[in-house]
Amino acid sequence: MLDLGCGEGWLAHHCARQGIEVLGIDAVNELTAVSADSAPPGARFQTLTYQQVATGSLKERFDVVAANFSLLGNRSVDELFLALPKLLVPTGCVLVQTLHPMLICADHPYEDGWRESSWSGFSPSFRTPAPWYFRTMESWKGLFRRHNLEVREMREPLDPISGQPASVIFRATTMNAA
Repeated sequence: MLDLGCGEGWLAHHCARQGIEVLGIDAVNELTAVSADSAPPGARFQTLTYQQVATGSLKERFDVVAANFSLLGNRSVDELFLALPKLLVPTGCVLVQTLHPMLICADHPYEDGWRESSWSGFSPSFRTPAPWYFRTMESWKGLFRRHNLEVREMREPLDPISGQPASVIFRATTMNAA
């Protein structure tokens, strides 16, 4: 499995403890260093940007490429998606989990575009939030289609308190895969 934007490595660590070999990548060297320091067997980490992945820096092929709340850009994500089919084995899949567009639309128009983020609710060590690119549900689906990826399954887990969709999970394969 490839864990795109692995951050501190919690997903890669969890999967490795289940016997899944994982490569976690992140653009922030400090995060991949922390991830590697406490990594269980089967988890390894590398500092790479999405642009480096998009331009072919990874030569491996994976059964699963996962992006868990880590696709925040516009052009960088589009370029990354162009490379995803080449990173998969023929029967592989891409898993993307992101905040549900209807949940995070708030008082903004429901249209693609850059948004300011907030660290409210996080610890005081999170000071300067980065902007992120908002996509509608149709825009997410179009991103997959444009890059020869077919969404085979879409799940919308509900927030147990509000009963509203909290996130959306896409499972996609290359269009020529069964």
